[in-house]
Amino acid sequence: MPPGILTLAADKVTLSPANTGFMLICSALVMIMTPGLAFFYGGMVRVKSVLNMLMMSFISLGIVTILWVLYGFGLAFGTDSGGFIGWDGHFAGLSGIGLTQLWGASTIPIYVFAVFQLMFAVITPALISGALADRVKFTAWALFIALWVTVVYFPVAHWVWAEGGWLFDLGVIDFAGGTAVHINAGAAALGVILVVGKRIGFKKDPMRPHSLPLVMLGAGLLWFGWFGFNAGSWLGNDDGIGAVAFVNTQVATAAAMLGWLAYEKLRHGSFTTLGAASGAVAGLVAITPACGAVSPLGAIAVGVIAGVLCAMAVNLKYKLGYDDSLDVIGVHLVGGVVGSLLIGFFATGGVQSKAKGLFYGGGFEQLGKQAVGVVCVLLYSLVVSYVLAKVIDLVMGFRVSEDEEVAGIDQASHAETAYDFTGAGGGTVGRLGEALTKKVNA
Repeated sequence: MPPGILTLAADKVTLSPANTGFMLICSALVMIMTPGLAFFYGGMVRVKSVLNMLMMSFISLGIVTILWVLYGFGLAFGTDSGGFIGWDGHFAGLSGIGLTQLWGASTIPIYVFAVFQLMFAVITPALISGALADRVKFTAWALFIALWVTVVYFPVAHWVWAEGGWLFDLGVIDFAGGTAVHINAGAAALGVILVVGKRIGFKKDPMRPHSLPLVMLGAGLLWFGWFGFNAGSWLGNDDGIGAVAFVNTQVATAAAMLGWLAYEKLRHGSFTTLGAASGAVAGLVAITPACGAVSPLGAIAVGVIAGVLCAMAVNLKYKLGYDDSLDVIGVHLVGGVVGSLLIGFFATGGVQSKAKGLFYGGGFEQLGKQAVGVVCVLLYSLVVSYVLAKVIDLVMGFRVSEDEEVAGIDQASHAETAYDFTGAGGGTVGRLGEALTKKVNA
């Protein structure tokens, strides 16, 4: 994601209404991904946990939005300090920004860039929540979000996307978030589950999804919103690069879904709806860093490889013994790593940059840069996330009680249930029943 394209002093940049409108639409598309993720995760859990799963995503919209306005945008995209963090007092509270003041050398206002990036910041911690389904305190989770985005997401976003960020200057390619979003969230998920432990009944109870239609709805919303996520990351489309990113997003997602389903059929004998949804998400994750670097044929390769490898990776939790409830590690961490590294093989040098991968005559140089980005973001997020979770666990406890987990976290944390099977909740059927009862009693 470019902070701005350098231009000659003589080429005065002016605000583009077309690009500005396009980016506002892309921002809205990225926003809808968080509710989409909530549905995707919500359908995958048992019925007693669905509201909590929805809320773990929705609360990120509230917490991260406020922190982003207060200081997050300044830390992530302010003036660089040593390659690791930024700051600009004018960005604090978004109070010192002119209405039409442009972002760098782009043709969109700073406000538009800030709100687009806000939506990235919102969904990233929400991704982590899927690994913790059924067993964590909502207050502890909310505190973790606030701390995590402050000390992990904001700095990593600066490393990867801001002018002066050390990974940006190194030449690591991450078009829309393979490292900053998906590896970051996946590694954090692993760090937290090492603290909170396994669900009661892990590897004993089936723990099947309670609503596959909700899963498919969520996957569809994610797929739809991801076009804004990827195509918008070039901050406009004057040169066609955003269009290439859009096409590659569709192509890789389709290929990954087919790859996952093919593996699933060979391995387990069935084509499942959960596999189709998960494969699509794996493709979206993998193409995110690469969509501005590869051709559509390269996107097919990225998608198929990611679909198969992620399908294989989701079974690692049973072999290694970590309880990643909804396969955040298997899909987002593995998918992010795969997509980021495959840039080193499939980058054509003719889209977002001149950097070429191994298969296009570029040797191992870009692959080495990608590996540095992958390893550093993974280790930083894993270690810091583990420490944050450990501190929260010691101070207030991260996990609900055993009784609450067994009975259902929805009732314990939110005093609600997702579905009312008694008729007491009202609705047309409930009102009709009440009317008939009154008539009979009369």
